[in-house]
Amino acid sequence: MSLPNFLPVDPVAFSLGSLHIRWYGLMYLFGFGTGWFLGRRRAALPNSGWQAASVDDMLTCAMLGVILGGRFGYVLFYDLAAYVREPWEILRIWNGGMSFHGGLLGVIAALAIFARMRGLSFLKVTDFVAPLVPPGLFFGRIGNFINGELWGKVSDVPWAVVFPGAGSMPRHPSQLYEAGLEGLVLFVLVWTYSARPRKNGAVSGLFAAGYGVARFCVEFVRVPDSQLGYLAFGWLTMGQVLCLPLIAVGACLLWRKTQ
Repeated sequence: MSLPNFLPVDPVAFSLGSLHIRWYGLMYLFGFGTGWFLGRRRAALPNSGWQAASVDDMLTCAMLGVILGGRFGYVLFYDLAAYVREPWEILRIWNGGMSFHGGLLGVIAALAIFARMRGLSFLKVTDFVAPLVPPGLFFGRIGNFINGELWGKVSDVPWAVVFPGAGSMPRHPSQLYEAGLEGLVLFVLVWTYSARPRKNGAVSGLFAAGYGVARFCVEFVRVPDSQLGYLAFGWLTMGQVLCLPLIAVGACLLWRKTQ
């Protein structure tokens, strides 16, 4: 089965007068909604140690961390000069421009505050949240695909796609590769692994290492941001650089669980 050789979806889902509702924004709602549903479901299990109201409060903090951290992370890591010239563009998040690594730092900060206020172990909180994140990554990458951004390299594979703004040549739909690996595959791994009791930090470690490896691999067929290009060796991208400490921390947390 192959994809059509052009991007088939209008980024605007529907309009209400002059107000345009974009798929990119809706994907964030779908991601947060799925995380909330899964969190509530897991909290309802016997001996989960979580109350439904606590899940609601925690995910509210996480949502703020994702949005603020993701946006400011993109500005800082990927295109600081452009946003210094036009700082008002920082508010236009519906046009894309969100960094996973920035969003992760935002979530970590938000969950650290939540854990401190509730007197909980930080790793216990992140272990609960980790399995809820991959569905959001899945929907986010679908939003990138519909937005026609973060496309892959030119390719002749049957499922290659021509993206508006990327020239006339078909390209790898790298957003869909990431949706599959970072979203679906990682969700199955982390959700299944977390279904049994684990030492604090182990679930978080699997998520961090799994995401880092998946993203690092897909970056080989994804075109780097034009303002950055390749950072070294003719292939190393900013995304790969940012994944290295994530893989290292994840591996340490997984190793630590056996000690």
